[in-house]
Amino acid sequence: MTERTFSARLDCRYLLQPSGDDAALIVALHGFSSSPEVMLRLTALLTGPRHAIASVQGPNQFFMGTQTSEVGYGWNTNRRHADSIRLHHDMVLHVLEDAGRECGIPPERRVLLGFSQPVSLNYRFAVAHPGAVRGVIAICGGLPGDWDDAHPQPIGPAVLHLARRNDEFYPPSLTEQYPNRLRLRSEDVEFHQLEGGHRVPSAGGPIVQDWLPRILR
Repeated sequence: MTERTFSARLDCRYLLQPSGDDAALIVALHGFSSSPEVMLRLTALLTGPRHAIASVQGPNQFFMGTQTSEVGYGWNTNRRHADSIRLHHDMVLHVLEDAGRECGIPPERRVLLGFSQPVSLNYRFAVAHPGAVRGVIAICGGLPGDWDDAHPQPIGPAVLHLARRNDEFYPPSLTEQYPNRLRLRSEDVEFHQLEGGHRVPSAGGPIVQDWLPRILR
């Protein structure tokens, strides 16, 4: 038996909420089993009404259970991980350019945001495409497995990482190491450990809204 691979067309989607003048573009990626509609609403609460938001739908869709027709979306699994990374990079690059061009927002005012599953993918993107975004916002997620390489490649974007003390997937014993690990690659790292579990924190709004003007000056 031999395995054969081939490429087929995949129609990808994102929701775009336009903005006013002098705004940033926030490209937002939802967590496992969520949707771009949910992530658009949560991102708007974090960033405020000023900025444009492009909320991207994960490429993998599935039923949420055998007794429901509700559908969730995801970004990757532990099988053929390299294929998921490549697809994620292609999708994010397209949305950054497509939405950025439509909204008239240049790369130095574009920010990549992710919750949970896509956080490590977004960090990989920042390494592979250091000039594509000005900042990376990571919420309740992890770092790539090879982040601590002996010769880590630096990234250009500023980093804002929000963790939570009662996160059942990323506990403080793990996330408290993140500030030093993130500084292996980024010169501008801001880290916050907030109360609560594995959810987008409402308390993160003021933090994000203070951080964005600082890095976009």
